[in-house]
Amino acid sequence: MSYPQELKYTQDHEWIRTEGDTVVVGITDFAQKELGDIVYVDITTVGQSLEKGDVFGSVEAVKTVSDLFLPVAGEILEINPEIEKSPEVVNEDPYGRGWMIRMRPTNAAEADGLLTADDYKDLVGA
Repeated sequence: MSYPQELKYTQDHEWIRTEGDTVVVGITDFAQKELGDIVYVDITTVGQSLEKGDVFGSVEAVKTVSDLFLPVAGEILEINPEIEKSPEVVNEDPYGRGWMIRMRPTNAAEADGLLTADDYKDLVGA
């Protein structure tokens, strides 16, 4: 499993990457392996402003459905169009092509309170 050092992580197994004044959010390699084959991603929150920890969508795998939690407060700007057509890309490339949403954070400093790659590895016992 991989844990890119440049990302921040949540205890709910999401990651964020800052890109200018926006952040990209996805699920971790650990999460996609635990879920198994992802068959559907349901995100209907584009244009909405949500608080940190709010559910912004869900991921459906063959045997389970899991909620997606927002790592920082802000406005959802975009859903990754590739995962709508090919949700399996989340399994194939969770940190690259399999990202979930792009958002504009209300307070970028909230990301400072998230887990580092090393903290996340400790959390999942890697």
